[in-house]
Amino acid sequence: MNRLTQARWLLACFVLVPLRVSIAQRASGIAPLDSSTLKDRHALQVFLKVVPDNVVSAAEAMPADKDGFAPTEGEFHGVRTFGRQVKHLAATNYILAAAALGQDPPADAGDEAGPDAVPTKDEALTYLTGSFTALGRAIAAIGDRGIAVRTSPISPLQGGSATRLALTVEALIHSFDHYGQMVVYLRMNGLVPPASRP
Repeated sequence: MNRLTQARWLLACFVLVPLRVSIAQRASGIAPLDSSTLKDRHALQVFLKVVPDNVVSAAEAMPADKDGFAPTEGEFHGVRTFGRQVKHLAATNYILAAAALGQDPPADAGDEAGPDAVPTKDEALTYLTGSFTALGRAIAAIGDRGIAVRTSPISPLQGGSATRLALTVEALIHSFDHYGQMVVYLRMNGLVPPASRP
C-alpha cells in the first residue's frame, strides 16, 4: 500500500467510523456521542490492543515452573511472585471494569489477589485475557449515559472523579505498572520479554 492509499484509509477511519457510529446511535434512539468522546474511546481501544499484547506475552514467556519466582536479594521482601502478579493484575482489571459498568466486582477477584480457583498457568492466562475482555466492554461503554458508574474501594478515584474513562485509564496504567515488574522478573530468570525482542 503506498503512502497516498494509507493516508486515504486513515482519513476514512477517522471520518467514517465516528459518522457510522453516530448514525447507528440515532437509529437506535441512543443519544449521539460527541467527537471528543468518540476519540477518547477509540484511543483507549488502541491502548487496549497494545497493553494486553505486552502483558499476556510476558505472562506466557515465564515457564510454569517459575511462576512461584520472586526476587530475594535487594529490597524485594514480601513482593508478589510472578504468578501472583499476573492474578493481581487481572483481578484489578475485573474490579475496575465492573465499577466502570456499574456492576458489583466479581466475587472471586477477592481483595485484588484473584481467585484461588486459578492454580495453573493455563488457567491464570485465561483469567488474564478475560480481564482485558472485561476492560474492553467498559471501554466500549464510554459515553453511554444509560449505564451507571460506581466507585471502587481499590481506586483512588471516588465520587464524581470515578468516571468510566478514568477507571479504564486507571486499569491500563495499573496493568503497565505490573508489566514493568513482570519484565524485571523475566530478566532475572534470563528471559527477554517478547515485546523487547528484535
